[in-house]
Amino acid sequence: MTRFFKFLSTIRWQDLVDIIINSYILFRVYVLFHGTNAFRVLVGIASLWILQEVAASMGLILTSWAVRGITTAAAIIIIVVFRNEIRSALQVRNLKTFIWGSLIREQAAPVDVVVQTVYQMGKKRIGALLVFPGKEDLGEDIHGGIPWHGAVSAEMLLSIFWPNNPVHDGAIIIRGDQIVEVGVLLPLSQRPDLPSYYGTRHRAALGLAERSDALVVVVSEERGRVTVAKDNSLTPFSEPGELSQLIKRHLNLSDGIPANVQKRERLRLSLAAVLSFLIITGIWFGFTRSQDTIIALNVPIEYVNRPLAYEILDTSTDEARLQLYGSSVLLKSLQPGQVLVRVDLSKAVEGRNVFPITQDNIVLPPGVFLNKVQPSNIDVNLDAPVTKELPIQVDWAGKLQENMNLVKVSVTPETVKVMGGSQILEHVSTIYTAPVRLDSLAKTGSITTALVLTPPSLKLISSSNEKITVNYVVEEKPNGDKR
Repeated sequence: MTRFFKFLSTIRWQDLVDIIINSYILFRVYVLFHGTNAFRVLVGIASLWILQEVAASMGLILTSWAVRGITTAAAIIIIVVFRNEIRSALQVRNLKTFIWGSLIREQAAPVDVVVQTVYQMGKKRIGALLVFPGKEDLGEDIHGGIPWHGAVSAEMLLSIFWPNNPVHDGAIIIRGDQIVEVGVLLPLSQRPDLPSYYGTRHRAALGLAERSDALVVVVSEERGRVTVAKDNSLTPFSEPGELSQLIKRHLNLSDGIPANVQKRERLRLSLAAVLSFLIITGIWFGFTRSQDTIIALNVPIEYVNRPLAYEILDTSTDEARLQLYGSSVLLKSLQPGQVLVRVDLSKAVEGRNVFPITQDNIVLPPGVFLNKVQPSNIDVNLDAPVTKELPIQVDWAGKLQENMNLVKVSVTPETVKVMGGSQILEHVSTIYTAPVRLDSLAKTGSITTALVLTPPSLKLISSSNEKITVNYVVEEKPNGDKR
């Protein structure tokens, strides 16, 4: 039990948010694509991925490689083959419905008006074919339709299927409260077991039902009977109430779903949500809590919160060697800057300070753990900065020409003020210029040169003193003077 609570203490609130967000994404994928062919293929790809991970963990190299290739190909195939279904699921005009809702139509079809008109056409022996699409796209199964985009009403339906109307023999597509297409041609069923009194309309309705999840309502012109094609079957309906309830269930309208069906639907969604959470939690633990790999990294040490009164004189080392362990996937994906070693100097004093390097000093991404660190301690020598005025000396290089004498030398300015650690400046008595070549001095003149600050931690008080002017006087040696 102690180990369990210790493990829970390692989980951050960011980890919980990470799991919840991805669980909800997986749940919404289920809601959006459930019942479609694309969803079945997604389940198959997920099963292949699990098989690949199991094969890899068991050391089945060839099986893991083969399944990985199949999974990659299947992911591409699902995008190409089921692009229409994916587009239909993602093209939800209401963003709130897409993110949170249960895909109920933004504007529910006036089902009661449709049902009453259907039975009215049956009494008048007016043939009709009405298609209510489901989640799957019908673009590849229907053709020949004429865009309509008219509101559903009894008058509109009667006028479309009136025998003298040029499009009365085709089907209409109803989405929401709109008739979006008329005169649509549907694929014919080739089933040989259909009764002889079922005509072309019934075969067309069943043909579309066999290829998609659409619901098709047929009104027989000869018999006046109302029949529904759904899930590869033709079912006659004599009661308007039963037909209304079926259409509302198909359109996912809650007011048309019996209480037991609503309860079963809520239970299905609840189980899907719990299963999504468990799947994502398992994947998260697999990625972040697996400890199958150990690597070593050399990480530069950062010094933070240095007191303004001190400067870093020197340190025992500039980097720490960390031995890390965790999931191979996470360790391979480590980026520069994700692993940091920081030493807090806020409590440091002047002189030598010893700081231990522990887990508190090291920043690691989630799922990566520290195994060992070298060195375990680091020495940091701090010094208080002081100001000191030092004379400038020219750093001569080379040899003067044999017939010349360097008579006089002066520098402007003669001294500079520098700032640095008190321990460093204690041993510095002169600031030298950059090397000046003696063999370049042919006549009296001046040269502008720079200063060389040694050690580099020293700083000039004024930037105007970065350039130094060297004035010199040279004369020819008297005849016979060989010195």
